[in-house]
Amino acid sequence: MKLFLLFLDGVGIGATNPDHNPFFRANLRTLRGLLDGELPHLRSRNHEGKHSVCFGVDANLGVDGLPQSGTGQASIFTGENAARHFGKHFGPYIPTTLRPMVAEKNLFTRVRKAGKRALLVNAFPEPFFEYTQSGTRRLSATTFASLSAGLPLLTAHDLASNRAVSADFVRNRWPEMGHQDVLPVSAHDAGIHCASLVRENDFTVFDYWLPDHAGHSQDMDRAVRVLDLFDEFLDGVMTGTDLRDTVILGISDHGNIEDLRTKSHTRNPSLGFLVGRRREAAQRIRSLTDVAPFVSECLNISSTHMGG
Repeated sequence: MKLFLLFLDGVGIGATNPDHNPFFRANLRTLRGLLDGELPHLRSRNHEGKHSVCFGVDANLGVDGLPQSGTGQASIFTGENAARHFGKHFGPYIPTTLRPMVAEKNLFTRVRKAGKRALLVNAFPEPFFEYTQSGTRRLSATTFASLSAGLPLLTAHDLASNRAVSADFVRNRWPEMGHQDVLPVSAHDAGIHCASLVRENDFTVFDYWLPDHAGHSQDMDRAVRVLDLFDEFLDGVMTGTDLRDTVILGISDHGNIEDLRTKSHTRNPSLGFLVGRRREAAQRIRSLTDVAPFVSECLNISSTHMGG
């Protein structure tokens, strides 16, 4: 079995009011289709379709304050309650004291130790490599976890060869970053390119961080576009994926974009969804700490999850 983890930064389940929740303004044809025309909301967080199930996930982790990306994503990738370990929610980067735990216990590391293939499919421009080579450790949890497992980050060359995925799917800004050979594509085609990489690996991750930025902007048009691009990408992934042997797991670290009345994160349930096999296991993913054990079980690798 293969698993594609589609990480969505800052996507919670909110109210049905389209004046402040872009989920109820966006088209989202693919996601609605998977859920038989429904979308989750605070009064009805769980929806099941013929091929998928959507559900709310606790991102608060029993810790006061607003959930943050650093500890939230660390919890997703390790199965540990990172916010409780650290004593509070923290972000956007992993707290220094938690980096050894994340380096040792993250899913990329576990998958590789089990002799399986793992890949972060995001492409990174040349300025990013210059940034990391300067010695900084202020990396997103997905990037930090991938590097900790000894996995090389994908480059503009990989992207130009359709062997990686741009953060915005459509590659709008790559020429201005000095990569003239990176040509634009549709979000649907980006999804097809991603699906080809999913077929080659046991564990594949894409980090879609634009929803969190759109939520902080409180710009409805921007938020709707970010969601519709994701939906178009998901359609491309579905087109190229054999759901008989592949699980698609969408998960977010905290709420944000679902309530544009505030610039901050929310304590709403994070969005989770499962497509393909193992949909019945969705009921076991109640918290961010339940994601890593679920992935480990799907891939038949050991889990060091301690719970809570």
